[in-house]
Amino acid sequence: MFMKYVDVVIDNKSEYMDSFFTYLAPDDINVGDKVSIPLARKPKGAEGYVVSIDTTPGIETDKVKEIISIDKDRSLTPEIIDTAIWMRSRYGVKYIDAIRMFDVTGKRIPHHIKEYHETKLEDEPTLSEEQKYAALDICNSIDNELGKSFLIHGVTNSGKTEVYIRAAKNAIAKGKTAIILVPEIALSSQIADRFSKRFGKDKVAIMHSKLKTSERLAEWMRIKSGEAKIVVGARTAVFAPASDIGVIIIDEEHESTYKSDHNPKFETVDVAFRRAKYHNATLVLGSATPSIVSYNRAMDGIYQLIEMKNRIGKSIMPEVKIVDMRDELRSGNSSVISRKLLASIEQTVNNGDQVILFLNRRGFSTQVLCPECGYRMMCPDCDITLTYHKRDNAAICHYCGRKFKIPEICPECGNSTLSFIGTGTERLEETIEELVPNAKVERFDLDTAKNSSEIKKTLRHFNSGKTNILVGTQILAKGLDFKNVGLVGIILADSSLNIPDYRSPERTFQLITQVSGRAGREGGKSKVILQTYQPEDDTIKKAANRDYYGFYEQELAHRKNMNYPPFSDIITVIFVDKKGSKTEYSSTLDHANDFRKYLLSMKNLPTGTTIYEPKLDTQRGGADRNRVIFMIKAPRGTRSGFVNAYMNYKELMIKHRSTCHIELDINPYGII
Repeated sequence: MFMKYVDVVIDNKSEYMDSFFTYLAPDDINVGDKVSIPLARKPKGAEGYVVSIDTTPGIETDKVKEIISIDKDRSLTPEIIDTAIWMRSRYGVKYIDAIRMFDVTGKRIPHHIKEYHETKLEDEPTLSEEQKYAALDICNSIDNELGKSFLIHGVTNSGKTEVYIRAAKNAIAKGKTAIILVPEIALSSQIADRFSKRFGKDKVAIMHSKLKTSERLAEWMRIKSGEAKIVVGARTAVFAPASDIGVIIIDEEHESTYKSDHNPKFETVDVAFRRAKYHNATLVLGSATPSIVSYNRAMDGIYQLIEMKNRIGKSIMPEVKIVDMRDELRSGNSSVISRKLLASIEQTVNNGDQVILFLNRRGFSTQVLCPECGYRMMCPDCDITLTYHKRDNAAICHYCGRKFKIPEICPECGNSTLSFIGTGTERLEETIEELVPNAKVERFDLDTAKNSSEIKKTLRHFNSGKTNILVGTQILAKGLDFKNVGLVGIILADSSLNIPDYRSPERTFQLITQVSGRAGREGGKSKVILQTYQPEDDTIKKAANRDYYGFYEQELAHRKNMNYPPFSDIITVIFVDKKGSKTEYSSTLDHANDFRKYLLSMKNLPTGTTIYEPKLDTQRGGADRNRVIFMIKAPRGTRSGFVNAYMNYKELMIKHRSTCHIELDINPYGII
């Protein structure tokens, strides 16, 4: 048997193992193969992935060991390895952390674990003129393997999903596969059903983090074997082991959930763009409210822009009314429900139509405090206000999830009465049940949508008309398709304007527009009542008028003036160490200051770079660890230099065996 030298990335958590290791392998070995290899101090060896073949050993050849075995069933492809290596250079993550995103855990199971019964497939609907032109451009790119990237700016209910279906159909006809990404797990089943009715359930696989391990592995095997031609799922579905990809579609591309806040901290559109480029596949992004960055890329010619300005069928846009909540207070109404909204809810329910009430705060009360001394319940680990959840009868931290018992008396002054301030979806649900007793009310937020069965149940009740009023958070804004919504009430439209993030205006505009778009999707008149304490704000007014272009121009000018993305990349450098360790807080801060000086001393530091002073991050620190961060504004096109500097500094920390952990987060949410 002929043998060759190969480089392997070992499946090991240690920072010291983040490198290539050379082994001797059979001649039929391939890049991406999953292998068992001998490893010191591990009698049973270890697992790893082949990342290159025909390599030249960096050590004496008689010291190179042979691999033990190859697991072809769980092997990956050369394209996946290429993408994983690119992710390391793009995000500064470990090789194995990137590779693991493409693999699944669990025991090996037989193929065809499910049996799908043939059902009659739905006929294709007639396309609108806008749908025809959109599908024609996209399908031409797929048919001729042009590898184009498209941004569909289509108003809510303009028929974007049908365009996606036609694109997938063309890809499959060419013997290729399609990946369709949605921003929420709650949407996966709805979109998968749409595709299954057109292609058959046996052709469609679902991938997301809420699947059981056995279910996820079964779907992974169906995709890898080529049995499933269409993959539908949330952001992790971008790592599906699909071969010969023809099209990747990212629906509601503006959503923040496409940015991972766990390691690896990847941006879904970046990974999709990379994979599409490798396969010469077509990339399609779609949204009624494209992100400022994506729309700017379309203006720069990176994406081809497709406009879909009209709703399909008989569906018409809802009428939008702004209610100034300051007037409600002046008239003696201290409720979160304005008189106009209450009257509209009652009328809508009496007419047999449904109501959606949007409030982007879950829980019952947003604060628990003492009216005497001002004491406020805070999370000792995260240093943020706790939210009272009535169903749990506990104060819960929305960062770390810890629950705390409500004290009988104030811990500070002994006062016997604590106040529950502010309104979340739990209290709103209770309020509406009292105000509209003849209506069936349900709630749809992270507390009630904890698994797939609960999500399906809530959506089934609303779609069937069993529920009259649906109260929910931003999960309602993420592309859900409802047929009979006559009224949408936005309770605190300006609440997201006050979040400390440069994207706050953009996020507010998107939420208002997207939630409003749930109304009037099957035709007939509908309305949106937008309650706010800031009716004069430009973002609120432009959202109410559906003036995306005006908002884009206004926001882009502000971003340019402040040097925010798309004119820069915001890079957050994070240092974390356990309290009581040898490096402690002062040394954690020393590391941050040292790395900042290292960056400032770079010979080719890009002109226009801003590197801020390190600071203690109390919100994501905690009782048992110190967390220090600093931020870099890197001019557009210069991020790779900072990632390389980070990797070099990280190697120095590892070399000196620092107990402090360092990581990067590029263009994170909610840090400014």
